Amino acid sequence: MLEVDGLRKRYGDTVALDGVSLTVRSGEMFGFVGANGAGKTTTMRIVMGVLSSDGGEVRWNGDRAGHETRRRFGYMPEERGLYAKMRVGEQIEYFGRLGGMSPQAAKRSADELIERLSLTERRGDDVDSLSLGNQQRVQLAVALIHGPELLVLDEPFSGLDPIAVDALAGVLAERKAAGVPVVFSSHQLDLVERLCDSVGIIKAGRMIAGGTVEELRARESRKRLRIVVTGALPGWADRLPGEIVAKTDRTFGDGARYDEVILTPTDDQEALRVAAQAGQVQHFAWQEPSLAEIFREVVA
Repeated sequence: MLEVDGLRKRYGDTVALDGVSLTVRSGEMFGFVGANGAGKTTTMRIVMGVLSSDGGEVRWNGDRAGHETRRRFGYMPEERGLYAKMRVGEQIEYFGRLGGMSPQAAKRSADELIERLSLTERRGDDVDSLSLGNQQRVQLAVALIHGPELLVLDEPFSGLDPIAVDALAGVLAERKAAGVPVVFSSHQLDLVERLCDSVGIIKAGRMIAGGTVEELRARESRKRLRIVVTGALPGWADRLPGEIVAKTDRTFGDGARYDEVILTPTDDQEALRVAAQAGQVQHFAWQEPSLAEIFREVVA
């Protein structure tokens, strides 16, 4: 289990981290989200020992993390940490050796990862000749080569096409199933919502919300209704009680028109009455907020 307890970091007058704490358990995937400059990368670098903190502590399985502990972690920085002119296979093996593996063990592990990440045809290519997606796959292989006990990944899905996203997500799911805690940051909140067991939201160096997506939804202060009505006259939605978040005119596959309204109601029963009077109610139900909506509300 990874425990980050009260991390603090300043750069002159700028407070980068102000008491950041989080916990990631065995076999848990943790999504770390926040705006640019919120403190995600700084936190990850302190976890990995790339930066020192001004206060707080990083613990692994209850003990303070030191150099030897961090050798068993896998790290994927947002910036490329690869040798551009080194061949793919040689590079992955090299990082395995840096992680303390024997030449034979590093080659075996590299062979497995190259096949799993669909890099077999690129094994002899220089890294700088690869596409962005394949470079990301190599970077992930480097993070995984020594069988890390913890994975810390900074924006691993940035700039990837859907096929590459699915490939990386599949590998991370395998490591999670094997009991490895996985921490990754991302601005792709739909991806975080789909993959992660828990989420931490950071703003200006402070953790302002955390928990499962379901727990974060339960804290959402504004419940929303989705109402779909056919056959209504223009302007009917203006009579709905509450705040209209979105209103759209759409058509079904057969060409029939319908109105879709997302409403924060002051009286849900009155909203139902107004909709029923306006036309045929096709859908009337509470709408669960997405992680993106939760994020906007929390950081506002």
